[in-house]
Amino acid sequence: MIYMCIYLCSMNMTPTPEDILKQIARIERMEKGTLSSIRETPRGPCCNFQRWENGRNISEYIPAEQVPNVRDNLQSHERFEALVAKYVQLLSTRSRDQRLAGVQKKRPPHNSSSPRKPKSGN
Repeated sequence: MIYMCIYLCSMNMTPTPEDILKQIARIERMEKGTLSSIRETPRGPCCNFQRWENGRNISEYIPAEQVPNVRDNLQSHERFEALVAKYVQLLSTRSRDQRLAGVQKKRPPHNSSSPRKPKSGN
């Protein structure tokens, strides 16, 4: 993912919304929540993982050997959020440009809402 960003930036190319969707599709795992260290062990930190599910705050103990996986999943979620924000920005810009391009085109004359009847030859 980082390589793609460096590659696109070095070529002065702005990614398209479709490029962003492809990057989003490559995210295979993610979790949303907060990881807090509760104690250090010889194997590393043990943590508390909190998240919202079905309107409730869920708290889960994470043993030291699972902490790296949860951290990776949380980073993937942060990446997902950043990509979604970029997608919205790019698509909004494209939509606005298309809308304004339509306004700038020459429009046909405005027809009256009440059609005129031809005058009779009498």
